[in-house]
Amino acid sequence: MKLVLAVIQDADATALIRVLSENAFEVTKLASTGGFLREGNTTLMIGVSDERMEDLKRFVRQTCRTRSRLVAPSVPMGEQNEGLVSDPVEVPVGGAVMFVMGVQEFVKV
Repeated sequence: MKLVLAVIQDADATALIRVLSENAFEVTKLASTGGFLREGNTTLMIGVSDERMEDLKRFVRQTCRTRSRLVAPSVPMGEQNEGLVSDPVEVPVGGAVMFVMGVQEFVKV
């Protein structure tokens, strides 16, 4: 048995939860904030048997896509050059980060 913490973009949360629920995965949704953009995201807690781990990874890959965003670069105050204008930079966001942990015991009451 594994516990998976999947950190995904808010934009993908509803679709992924629906796909997982339709395929008999039990999911708990947590609101979270993180990453270098400091934006809201969603963390899903998913209990999964070892045999179904590959199915879970496939559903996450199919549902959580990477996007590009334009972000204004932030320069620390001591490194700013007067007269320079920083253009936005295109960065990839999205996809998913999955933390997979072994579970010694799972109790459903």
